[in-house]
Amino acid sequence: MINTFYAVTAILGMAAVTILLRALPFLAAPLLKRLSMVAQLGRFLPPAIMTLLVLHSVHGNASNNPAGLWQEGGAIGLAILLQLRWRSALLSIMAGTLLYVVLRNSHGFNCA
Repeated sequence: MINTFYAVTAILGMAAVTILLRALPFLAAPLLKRLSMVAQLGRFLPPAIMTLLVLHSVHGNASNNPAGLWQEGGAIGLAILLQLRWRSALLSIMAGTLLYVVLRNSHGFNCA
């Protein structure tokens, strides 16, 4: 059986580490804003990470989808066109996701 003091101490220690790790980015932000490399990473990383996530998702979904890549391609194409036209990430992501869900769930369009 675990000692009560040990359990409470362990929980408080884990809570303190969690709070510190959550607060660290906010505490370090004023120092990091001065670095030019951080500004470059702020411009470069979000699109790079989104691209990697999309490629990973397409690869995973395409391997499980007997209809092939056309549903993913259509949704990605729509998202790219909307982003180029209106420069609204929310609109692009929502419309691309909606089209993808409609295409995947429409049995009349399923080529399998």
